[in-house]
Parts: sequence; C-alpha cells; structure tokens
Amino acid sequence: MSTSNPVGAEQPTYNYDVVRKFAIATIVWGIVGMLVGVIIAAQMAWPQLNMTLGNLLNALLGDLVGVDFRQYFHFGRLRPLHTNAVIFAFGGSALMATSFYVVQRTSQVRLAYTGLANFVFWGWQAVIVLAAITLPLGFTTAKEYAELEWPIGILIAIVWVAYLIVFVETIRRRKMKHIYVGNWFFLAFIIVIALLHVVNNLAIPVSLTKSYSIYAGTIDAMIQWWYGHNAVGFFLTAGFLGMMYYFVPKQAERPIYSYRLSIVHFWALIGIYMWAGGHHLHYTTLPDWAQNASMVMSVILLVPSWGGMINGIMTLKGAWHKLRTDPILRFLIVALAFYGMSTFEGPMMSIKTVNALSHNTDWTVGHVHSGALGWVAMITIGSLYHMMPRLWGQTQMYSTAWIYLHFWMATIGTVLYIVAMWINGIMQGLMWRASNPTDGTLMYSFIQSIDNSYFGYVLRVIGGGIFFLGMVLMAVNMWITVRQAKAQQPNFVAATA
Repeated sequence: MSTSNPVGAEQPTYNYDVVRKFAIATIVWGIVGMLVGVIIAAQMAWPQLNMTLGNLLNALLGDLVGVDFRQYFHFGRLRPLHTNAVIFAFGGSALMATSFYVVQRTSQVRLAYTGLANFVFWGWQAVIVLAAITLPLGFTTAKEYAELEWPIGILIAIVWVAYLIVFVETIRRRKMKHIYVGNWFFLAFIIVIALLHVVNNLAIPVSLTKSYSIYAGTIDAMIQWWYGHNAVGFFLTAGFLGMMYYFVPKQAERPIYSYRLSIVHFWALIGIYMWAGGHHLHYTTLPDWAQNASMVMSVILLVPSWGGMINGIMTLKGAWHKLRTDPILRFLIVALAFYGMSTFEGPMMSIKTVNALSHNTDWTVGHVHSGALGWVAMITIGSLYHMMPRLWGQTQMYSTAWIYLHFWMATIGTVLYIVAMWINGIMQGLMWRASNPTDGTLMYSFIQSIDNSYFGYVLRVIGGGIFFLGMVLMAVNMWITVRQAKAQQPNFVAATA
C-alpha cells in the first residue's frame, strides 16, 4: 500500500497528503483574508482610500481594458470578500485540515475515499476562487455570510456532502470502539452547516448571476439569522471546539480535564445554540415571543460555553509551568480565554436593554473579532503549529522564537482591535441615544459620532496590521520548516505524491 506520510511516522497508513494541502491553503487564505480586512479597516479610517486602489488600476490598465476599476475596490464590495475569505477560506480550510487529521489519528485508520477527499480540497478551493471573483463584481444575494449566488451555492452543497461522506466513512472504519469527543464536534458542525446552507439558500434563479430568496419579509430575516448565528455557532464554534478537544490535550501531553464534562458540553451546546439566532432581530417585526425566546436561550448558552472553556483550560491543571516554555500551548490557552470572553459578551449583548445600546455600533464589530481573531484564528494557529511539523516528518518548527513573537503580535493585535471597537461602540450608542432634556431633540448628529470614532478606527488598522504581520511571520516559519523537511528527506515528495 502506498503511504502518505513520512518514513518512520507513527502510523504509515495515514493520508496526510490532503491534510497538508488544506493546511497550506489555511495559511495562504488567512493572509489574503486578513490583508483585505486591513485594507477595508483603513478605508473606514481614511475614506479617500475607497477610490485609491481603483484609481491606481485605472491609471495602469483602464484605457487598455476599458473598465472603471473603482467600483470593484470600495468598502461595499471588499467587505463581503473579507468575511468570506476569513470565515470560509481560512476557517473552512483549517477545519477540513484538522478534522481530516484528527479523525484519522483518533480512529487509527486511514482517511476513507482518497479521491473524494481530494475532490473536497479542490472543490472547496474552487468555491473560494469563485467567491473572490464574483463578490468584487457585485454578484451577491445580500445575505450576511451567505452572499454567494446560486451556482456557487450548489457547488458548496456538493463539496460539503462529499466532505460529510469522507468523514463519516472514516469514523465507520475506525479501529477504536469509542468515537472521540472531538469527532462528535466535527460531525455536528458538518451536518448542521449542510442543513443551514441548504435551507437559507433556497432561491429562485432569474439569471446565472442573480436569484431571489423563496422567503419574504420577516420570515426571510428570521431564516437568515437562524443561519447567520448558527454559522457562528457551528462553523466558528463547534468545529473549532473539535480542534480544542484534540490539540490542547496533545500539546499539553495530558488527558482532557473532564471527559464527562466534554460530553455534557457537546449535547448542551448542540441543544441550545439552534434557538439563539433571533437575538439579531430585537426591536423588529419579528414577534416579541420569538425575540424573547432567543434572548433567554442566548443567556442560557453561557453555561455550556464556559463549561467547555473551563474544561480546556483546566486540562493544564498540574502543568501550568508549561505555559512558560511552550508558545504553542500559549496560543491554545489564550484562544480559550478569548472564547470565554466572547461567549460571555454574546449572551450579554442579546439582552434587549443591552442590545438597544450596542446594536449597529462598533461594539458588535469588536465582539465578532474577539471571537474571530482571539478564538478562531488563535486556536487555528496553535493547532497548525502543532500539526505542521508532524505532517512533514519534523519534530518541531524551524524557529520557536518566531512562534513566541507571533504569539505576542497576535495577542496585542487582537486586544488593540477589540478595545478600540468596544470604546467606539459604547460611545456611538450613547451619542445616538442622547437627547436634549428641553425639547427631546437629538443632542448629536450622526456625523459627530463618526468624527469621534476616528481614533478608534486608526487603532483598529494598527491592531489588524499587527495581527496580519504575525500571519506573514508564521507563513515564513512554516515555509522554512517544510524546506528543511524536504532537504532532509529528498525522496519525500515522490513518496507522498
């Protein structure tokens, strides 16, 4: 039987080839998505930049191709490109890389259906490239996190079903009687995202690039935020908890603190999360009972979320000293701290009286990025640092010092970003609500709140830029590690083709 991992590895039958492809894609798309994020953050701070890139391309190519490039590079076109690149390109590739890695090692069996697994990789990259083309062109459903038009939506569904088949069949073939809890989280994420994607994207096509949702009005909004919040709950939470339950114990070289708590955590999270999406629609035409029900379930969601955070962090009980000498473990544990913080903040912001202050302000942006950068990106980075050397037959990364530096860049960048947005958001909410006691008129104009947000927007660019440069440093560290592996094993590429 041909092998997909280096000579001398623990299990010569593991298929690491597709895992390596997804791991590399994760790093590449992470850099691309975060670069676009820094660009649009700069556009918010300095609006003239909305035209700068388009004007530059017009000067270089405009007369040659007869196209006005300015329309493709303003905030409105680049923002959905950023969210799709970070969530689905970076986050999706990370989830597929780690889930294929973890399911093999915990099941002690080779990944099922090698050809189908490769189709999942290339199909997912095709989705990402199509998104990168169509979103700047303005082809969009205008649904948050579900902007891609119907032909791409169908491709996503096909690739996702293939992903599910490979994952489930690998578990079915397992040599272990027990299914490790991390695989339960991965499996739940795959199944629920398939359900969410199909239901929310039901539409009537009117052309190759345009369709209209089959839902209307309030029902459309409710379906969208049932999808939108559960995309956060399952794509950006459950899947990454699958990472946490494998990579934290492995890096700490200790068993998970409480396996029983991990099972309770799983079923409580799965049972509650589905009901929370309505809190995005407070003070709208959604019936009050639905708003209130989603608010209550969102507050209850704090309990299983913090149970998972505590379970992960307490895995270091008796081994806290490892945080002084292991920068990879620092990434994983600080990611859990950000997870705890964002899952406290989310339920709090779902309470109607708090939501009345926070909604449509930069506070929401800060909350999203405390989860996206602090939790999702940092748990992914820690997992990649653990996994990448092993995928290429190495014992460690090229430079541990660079990992320490990357940790501080990621942490400082995230804190600068979210603190700037928290301050901006609370200020905006208070300014928008302030009224003159004599006649009840608004005390501040909207533009005054924007003027006062300027410093926070500049600070966001700085924080995001630091985080982005940390990703570039990681890519260089990974590239040198892989080069060293190939130099030490000259037949490695041929053996793993």
